[in-house]
Amino acid sequence: MTQRALDSSGEQTPGTSRPAMIDAGAELDPVHPMEPPPARRPDGLSTAEVAERVARGEVNDVPVRSSRSVTEIVRANVLTRFNLIIGVLWVIMLFVAPIQDSLFGFVIVANTGIGIIQEWRAKKTLDSLAVIGEAKPTVRRDGVAAEISTSEIVLGDLIELGPGDKVVVDGTVAEADSLEIDESLLTGEADPVVKQAGAPVMSGSFVVAGGGAFTATKVGREAYAAQLAEEASRFTLVHSELRSGISTILKYVTWMMVPTAIGLIISQLVVKDNNFKDSVARTVGGIVPMIPEGLVLLTSVAFAIGVVRLGRKQCLVQELPAIEGLARVDVVCLDKTGTLTEGGMDVTEVRPLNGSDEAYVTRVLRAFGSSDPRPNASLRAIIDAYPAGHGDDEAHPAAGGDVESWTVTDAMPFSSARKYSGAAFAEADGTASAWLLGAPDVLLSEGDATLTEIEHLNEQGLRVLLLARAEGGLSAPGAAAGAAPTALVVLEQRLRPDAGDTLAYFADQNVATKVISGDNAVSVGAVAGKLGLAGAENTLDARRLPTDPDEMATAMEQNAVFGRVTPQQKRDMVAALQSRGHTVAMTGDGVNDVLALKDADIGVSMGSGSEATRAVAQIVLLNNSFATLPSVVAEGRRVIGNITRVATLFLTKTVYSVLLAILVVCTQVEYPFLPRHLTLLATLTIGVPAFFLALAPNKERAQPHFVRRVMRYAIPSGVIAAAATFTTYLVARHHYSGEGALAAETSAATLTLFLVAMWVLAIIARPYTWWRVGLVATMGLGFLIVLVVPWLQDFFALKLVGTTMPWTAVGIAVAAAALLEFVWRWVGRRFGM
Repeated sequence: MTQRALDSSGEQTPGTSRPAMIDAGAELDPVHPMEPPPARRPDGLSTAEVAERVARGEVNDVPVRSSRSVTEIVRANVLTRFNLIIGVLWVIMLFVAPIQDSLFGFVIVANTGIGIIQEWRAKKTLDSLAVIGEAKPTVRRDGVAAEISTSEIVLGDLIELGPGDKVVVDGTVAEADSLEIDESLLTGEADPVVKQAGAPVMSGSFVVAGGGAFTATKVGREAYAAQLAEEASRFTLVHSELRSGISTILKYVTWMMVPTAIGLIISQLVVKDNNFKDSVARTVGGIVPMIPEGLVLLTSVAFAIGVVRLGRKQCLVQELPAIEGLARVDVVCLDKTGTLTEGGMDVTEVRPLNGSDEAYVTRVLRAFGSSDPRPNASLRAIIDAYPAGHGDDEAHPAAGGDVESWTVTDAMPFSSARKYSGAAFAEADGTASAWLLGAPDVLLSEGDATLTEIEHLNEQGLRVLLLARAEGGLSAPGAAAGAAPTALVVLEQRLRPDAGDTLAYFADQNVATKVISGDNAVSVGAVAGKLGLAGAENTLDARRLPTDPDEMATAMEQNAVFGRVTPQQKRDMVAALQSRGHTVAMTGDGVNDVLALKDADIGVSMGSGSEATRAVAQIVLLNNSFATLPSVVAEGRRVIGNITRVATLFLTKTVYSVLLAILVVCTQVEYPFLPRHLTLLATLTIGVPAFFLALAPNKERAQPHFVRRVMRYAIPSGVIAAAATFTTYLVARHHYSGEGALAAETSAATLTLFLVAMWVLAIIARPYTWWRVGLVATMGLGFLIVLVVPWLQDFFALKLVGTTMPWTAVGIAVAAAALLEFVWRWVGRRFGM
C-alpha cells in the first residue's frame, strides 16, 4: 500500500474526518466473523487456505461503486417527470397531426440518448481511474508480504498496517508496534487509540502512528468498509447548488404549467369550435415549450464531459459537484509537503553541537535509520545519506564500534503530539543510549541560543531536525525536556517544478492561497517565497494563533503562511475562513490533513497520499501534480458559468410559453403556434447554441444564488418576448382575414418571437468572439433559409404574406430588443452580473 511519510518535524500529523453517518453504537465489536477463524500463524494464510476461503465465498468481494450502473444511468435519463409528459404528448401528436408537429418527440429521444452516452463515457473514465487510484493493502501469505486489491482479501488474512493506511476490513490486531489508530470516522472521538495485540480494529479507521498487522474477521458486506468506501467514492449528482437550483426551478415550472395547461386545453377544445385535430395540435404546441427539459439534460452532459476532460489529465473526481464547488473557491489552503514540495529530501549538512564527535553522530544517525522498518521522508533522507554498512568504523573505534552491532532496544514512532520520534540502542561496547529526533523548537528550551542558528537556516527554506540524547530513556517522564542537544540535521526539500506557475495562476484568478504546514513557519515562508507566493513574508506560528473563531478568521485573512499547525487547528482554520463567507478548498496528502479535507468545501488529495486522505477527498490528483489543480478550477468555472448562461435561454422560453398560454386563455383566441414552429425556434435559439455555449471556455468565478441570478434575467426576457409576440399576433388578426389567415398570423408571430429570442441569445453569447458571432449568425441564417425555401415553408407551415405585416413584426421585435437591452443593463447595474 502506498504510505506517506510522517515527517519528524511535524509535517504529517494524525487526523481524520468528522464523524460519519454510521452509528457509533451499532455493533462496534468487530469480532463477529462468518465463522470463528482458527489461530493464525505470523506468516499468514497459506495458498491452499486462501483458495479454500475463496471457494466458500469468504472474500471481500463488495465492489467499490465509483459510478452509477448502466441501468441506473438509463433509468435516470429516461424516466423523468417531463419525459413522461412529453412522451404522452408525442404519442397523441403522432395520431392527430403531421410528422413535422411531432419533431419535438424525436428531439427528446436524441437528447436523452446523448445524455446516456455521455454519462456512460464518464462512468467508464471514472471507473478506470478509480481502479488506478485504489489503495492496495499489504497482505502476508505464506510468509511473504504483497500488495493485493481490497476485493482479494479473504477471511483470516493477515494484513499489515503502516502510518496513513486505512483499515479496509474489520479485524483483530495480531501484531502491534506502538500502533495508534484514529477511529473518529466511526466513534467521533478525535484522539488516536493505542492498539495492542488482540484489540479489535474497525474498517474505516486510520493508522496515525506505528505499525503492525491484523487478522481479518469480517469481510465483504459484513464489514463497515463496504458502506464507508461506497459512500466516500460514489459518483453522485447531489448536494450541488446548481442541480438543486434547477430542481427548484422545475418545481415552480410544474406548479405554473399544470393550471395553465388545463386552461389552454379547455380554451382550445371547448371554447373555440375549431377542427379537433388542429385544436389538439395547437394545445400541445402550447404545453411542450413550457418544459425546460433540455436544461436538466445539458447540466448532466456538461458535468459528465467535465469528468471525462479531467480524467484525461489523471484527475479522479469522486463527486461530480466537486467540479462546481471548485468554480466557487476563493481560498485554497495548501499543505506544503507533497504539494509545494516533492516527497523526497536530501541531507545537506550535519552540525554537531556542544563538542559532539562528528563520527559518533554519524553512527547514531545510521543506527537511527535502521531502527524504523517504515522510515518517513526525513528518516529516509538520513538513511540515504548514511546507509548502514558504509561507515568508517575502523578509523574511529572510540566512536562506538561497528554500527551493525548496535541493537535496537526500544523505539518510539513519530507522533504529532510530540513532534519527534525516538530510538534506544545497546551499542557495540554494551553502552545503552536513547535518542530523540524531531522539531528543534519543541526539543529545545525557548531561550536556547541554538534556536537563533536554526532560525537563519529556516529563513533559507531549509528544514532542520535536532538529534538529542535522552538521558533517562525514551519512556522516562520529561524525556524531551531533559534531552541533551547533540547535532542539527539540515535537510533540503525538493520543490515541485510546477508549483510556482500554479501559485501564479491562483493569484491571477483572485484566489487567495494559504500555506498551512506542521513545519516551522519561517522555513515554510521561505519555501513559499522561493515559489513566488504573494504575502509569503506574512508568516504566523500557529501556536500563537488566537482560539476565538472571529480573531482566527482575521489572522487567516491577514497572513499567508502558517507553521506548526496541528490537525485540529487545520480544521478550525478552514471553519474560520468559511465563517467569513469564503469557499475553501484544502489540499493535502498526509493523515494530518484528513480533518481539514473533510470539512473544507472541496478536499483535494494527491494520488500518492495516504489512503485516509484519498478516502475523504472529493478530488484525487492521480499524477500527484499540484499543477493539475488549475485545470480542475477552470473546468468547474466553465461548467457552472456556462450552465448559468444557457439556463437563462431555457427559462426565458418557459416564461414566454406560460405567458402566451395565459394570454390565449384570457383572450379566448386560437393558440398562435403549432408544435413544429416552437420546435424550430427552440432548436435555433436554444438547443444548438446552448450546446456549444455550455462547452465553451469560461474563466469567470461562479457566483452564489443560482436561481435568483438566472430568474432576474429570464423573467423580464420572457415577459418582453411574450408581450411582443402576442402584440404581433393581435395586430395580424386584425390585418389578415379569410382563408389562410391563421397561418399568416402564425407566421408573423413566429417571426417576432424568433427575432426577440435571437436577441436574447445574442446578449447571452457576449463577450463576442469569432465563433460566437458565427454561431448566432448561423442560427439566423438557418431561419432565413426556412423562410425562403418553398419545401421548408410547407414543412414548417411558415410563409410571410404581404409586406406590411412582416415589417410590422420586425418593427415590434426591434422595439422589444431595445427594451431587452435596457432591462439587462439595469439588472446588471442593480444586482451585478
